[in-house]
Amino acid sequence: MQEVNAAPSQRPTPVLLTLTGAGIAFALSQTLVVPALPALAQEFEASPSAVSWVLTGFLVSASIATPIAGKLGDLYGKGRVLTWIMALFALGAVINALAPSIEVLIAGRVLQGVAGGVFPLAFGIIRDTFPRDQVASGIAIISAVFGIGGGIGLPLSGLIVDHLNLDFLFWISLIALPVGWAVWKFVPPSPPVENARVDWLGAAILSAALALILLGVSQAGEWGWGSPANLGAVLGGIALLGVFVMVENRMKQPLIDMAVLRKPAVAFTNLTGFLVGVAMFSSFLVFPQFAQAPESTGYGFGFSVTAAGFLMLPTALAQLAAGPPAAKLGERIGFRSVLTLGAILITLSFLINTFAHDHPWELVIGGMLMGVGITFGFAAMANLIVDAVPQSEVGIATGINTVMRTVGGSFGAAIVTAILTSGSTPLPSEDLYTSAFAFSAVAGAVAVAASLLIPRGPRLKPALATD
Repeated sequence: MQEVNAAPSQRPTPVLLTLTGAGIAFALSQTLVVPALPALAQEFEASPSAVSWVLTGFLVSASIATPIAGKLGDLYGKGRVLTWIMALFALGAVINALAPSIEVLIAGRVLQGVAGGVFPLAFGIIRDTFPRDQVASGIAIISAVFGIGGGIGLPLSGLIVDHLNLDFLFWISLIALPVGWAVWKFVPPSPPVENARVDWLGAAILSAALALILLGVSQAGEWGWGSPANLGAVLGGIALLGVFVMVENRMKQPLIDMAVLRKPAVAFTNLTGFLVGVAMFSSFLVFPQFAQAPESTGYGFGFSVTAAGFLMLPTALAQLAAGPPAAKLGERIGFRSVLTLGAILITLSFLINTFAHDHPWELVIGGMLMGVGITFGFAAMANLIVDAVPQSEVGIATGINTVMRTVGGSFGAAIVTAILTSGSTPLPSEDLYTSAFAFSAVAGAVAVAASLLIPRGPRLKPALATD
C-alpha cells in the first residue's frame, strides 16, 4: 500500500483551529449529557440503566468509528470524510433534539458517535499537510482537546438544563455545520491511498463484542451479577473479542493493526490510556450525581444541575492550566514519568474522595487533582506514541490510542452505572458512591502500574505547544 502525501500547508494555523473546533464539538457532546442524565431519565420516563446508554451508546459508536473513519479518509480524502462526519454529527443532533422517546434519543446519540472519527482524520491531516517540525505538536494539541473539551461540557450542561430546554443540549452540536464549512474551506485535499480497504467484518465483530460486554455490565443491576443473562452477554462479548483478534491477524488491512498494537511502548501506553479513560468517565458520572443527590439522603448536597456542573469547573480549569507544565516536565524527566505522575494524581483524586466527600470543597480538590492528571496523561501519551512508531505509523498508532481511551470511557461509564444502580432503593446509597470512588481509584492504581511497564525512551522536545 503506497500513500502519496499532500503538499505541506502554507497556512497550518487555520487548519489547526478548524481541527480543534471539530474536536471540541465531539468532546463537548461526550459530557454535555452527563449532568443531565437524571433529567433525561425523568423526561423520557426511563430507568437509570437505560438512560446511561445515551452516553455509553455514543462512546461505543465512537470507538468503532475511529478506525473506520481513518480508512475512509484514505479512500476518499481525509478532509472530505471529515466534512461528511460533521454533517452526520449535526443530523444526529437534530434527531436528539426532536426525539420522542429514549430509544430514538439513543439512536441519535449512536449516530453522533461517528464523530469519534474526528481524531484519526485530524491526526492524518496534520501528518499529511503540516511542516514536519509541527506534526507532533499539532497531534498533541488535538489529543488534549479530548479531555479539555469534555471538562468544559459539564458546567455548560448545568446552565442549559436549569435555564433552557433539554433539547438545547443537542441543538448546540449544530456548531458542527460551520466547522464542516471550515474543513471544506481550509483543509487541503489529501490524495487517496492506493488499494486502501475498509475492514467491515472487523468493525461488525468489534461492535457486537463491545455492545455485548457493556450491555451485560450496565444491566447487571437489573439482571443480577452472575445471572445467566449477565454471564451470557459478558462472556459472549469476550469470546467475540477473541474472534476479532484472530480475524484482524489474518487481514491484510485490518481495522486495528495488531502488529502496531503489540509493540511494548504502544501496548502499555494504550493500556494506560484505557484505564485513564475508565477513571475520567467514572468521575464525569459520579461527581455530578453525588452533588445532585438530595440532602435528605444524608450525603448529597442537593445541588441544582448548574451548581453540580460548576463543581466540575475547577477540574476543567486545572486541565487547561496543566498543559504547559506537562510539556516542560516531559522535557526534563521524560514523558513516561509524566504519564506515571498523571496516573498517580488520578489515583490520589479518587482515594481522597473515597474517604472524604462530606463537603463540596473535598470534591473540588479531588477534581482538580484529576484534571491535572488527565492533562498530564493525554499530553504524555501523544508524545510517547509519536516517539514509539515510524512516521508512517503515527496516524494508525494515535488512532488506536484514541480508541482505547474511548473504550475505557465506555467501560468506566457502564461499570459505575452498574455500581450505582445495584442497590434496592431508587437513589444510590452513600456506600455505593464510596464503592464507585474506590473502583476508580483502583483503575488509577492499575494505570500507574501499566505506565511503569512502558519502555524508557530518550527524553524528547515536547510535542505539546506551551504558548
